[in-house]
Amino acid sequence: MSQIAEGTFDVKLIAQAAEPAGGESISRMLLDKRFYGVLDATSKGQMLAMRTAVEGSAGYVAMEVVTGKLEGRQGSFVLQHSGTMHRGAPTLTLTVVPDSGTGELAGIAGFMAIDIAEGKHNYRFEYSFAKTK
Repeated sequence: MSQIAEGTFDVKLIAQAAEPAGGESISRMLLDKRFYGVLDATSKGQMLAMRTAVEGSAGYVAMEVVTGKLEGRQGSFVLQHSGTMHRGAPTLTLTVVPDSGTGELAGIAGFMAIDIAEGKHNYRFEYSFAKTK
């Protein structure tokens, strides 16, 4: 059965040197996050992004390791991001990498949604734990 965790987070993006790719450049950034609420954690990660010549169209991928507590359970897990923007219309998927949970978060699975409103970052994390034998 899935559970829902909601809260806010702060994020710092640290730009790295851009890499050329067929006339365009791929932006690379380090992620440094702090989650508040039911998910009380920090994360570190890396993001690759590219904008197209068409205004409002872009894509990014990222991996981040989240470490802390989720409803009092201590451990870590990995989130995989895949995002696109098609002429201003965003699509974003954040998925827990299977078998990435450690400690008391072993067996975690789930999806996270992110909403940015008035400069504030919010998350909604739908998660579950595999039943152990």
